[in-house]
Amino acid sequence: MTASDSKDIVLAFSGGLDTSFCVPYLQERGWKVHTVFADTGGVDAEERATIEARAAELGVASHLTIDGGPAIWEGFVKPFVWAGEGYQSQYPLLVSDRYLIVDAALARANDLGTNAIAHGCTGMGNDQVRFDLAVKASGDYRIVAPIREIQKEHTQTRAYEQAYLEERGFSVRAKQKAYTINENLLGLTMSGGEIDKWEAPGAGARGWCAPRAEWPAQTLRATLRFVQGEAVALDGTEMPGAQILTELNRSFARYGVGRGLYTGDTTIGLKGRIVYEAPGLAALLTAHRALEEAVLTKQQNRFKPEVARKWVELVYEGFFHDPLKTDLEAFLASSQQTVNGEVVLETNGGRVDAVEVRSPHILNAKGATYAQSADWGVEEAEGFIKLFGMSSTLWAEVNR
Repeated sequence: MTASDSKDIVLAFSGGLDTSFCVPYLQERGWKVHTVFADTGGVDAEERATIEARAAELGVASHLTIDGGPAIWEGFVKPFVWAGEGYQSQYPLLVSDRYLIVDAALARANDLGTNAIAHGCTGMGNDQVRFDLAVKASGDYRIVAPIREIQKEHTQTRAYEQAYLEERGFSVRAKQKAYTINENLLGLTMSGGEIDKWEAPGAGARGWCAPRAEWPAQTLRATLRFVQGEAVALDGTEMPGAQILTELNRSFARYGVGRGLYTGDTTIGLKGRIVYEAPGLAALLTAHRALEEAVLTKQQNRFKPEVARKWVELVYEGFFHDPLKTDLEAFLASSQQTVNGEVVLETNGGRVDAVEVRSPHILNAKGATYAQSADWGVEEAEGFIKLFGMSSTLWAEVNR
């Protein structure tokens, strides 16, 4: 039997409403469903156990949990922090674990000898583009998307999914009835409910970040050490990058850092609105940018955001495997050669600031300090200003 003849299908599984619905839906169409949960760092041991129990409850043929933390750090966090830009200058690409989830699902399909892959993406969102393009870039696979299929006949898909599961004796968690929730090492996103209605998020639309009333009274300080643009130590202790991000998420979430309400232009042209929380990434990006500003040249700091914006667009829109992304990453890696040093972060809640920067590569002039002292004369300063502004000055003189 060839892979295309197999009735085994691998479902990227999170235990949420959409992927829970996919299991009986596929089973009733003759598929033997094998679920894969790629743990990309957003859930604790209790939640992992809940996801595994959910898969067993739904009667899957097999379930596999994979540790995706190291892969998401190496494959996404490092180049994203090097880039230093959010999508549309705001959103920190929290969905980028999708590509690693695809990798895990494809590896499982290859082990089972099948070419059938399923996902729980809707026909209105961006994730379908990311999943499908990543799969297509990886080989000849058959993609099954149950949520897209039911949307041909049902407009209120979430209500239909809930009823479908409940009619078959499967419960739906209360939070999943109101919101679509995604968590990983990068952060958390929530959509649905009043968020989709362009209303103020309700009290239930909150994940990791503590509300203002619960912020600690004492100031939080954290020191990050970078080597060639990669965070390698937190508060003097060397640890793997994924662990650094986990610790930053925990500590800065208590102060409400990294929470935002974002409206953006989706890949398929709709406006998307979500609540996001990314305390660890907010801290990392703030520290890294402060170090870069001190050690890169003016021309590097001016040009780099242009490369970063293109890299972010490619990742956001599903082109994770496009060769241009690899080309841009080569530039970003080159720009990080002198991004070495320590940055002290500080927060009293809501925002985080880089208050100290220490590096042997800071571009200090030995005989000059901005707005304080200089080792050049008045005539040199006046000559520079005259030549630097020549074009604008001439225009003003000619057109008076």
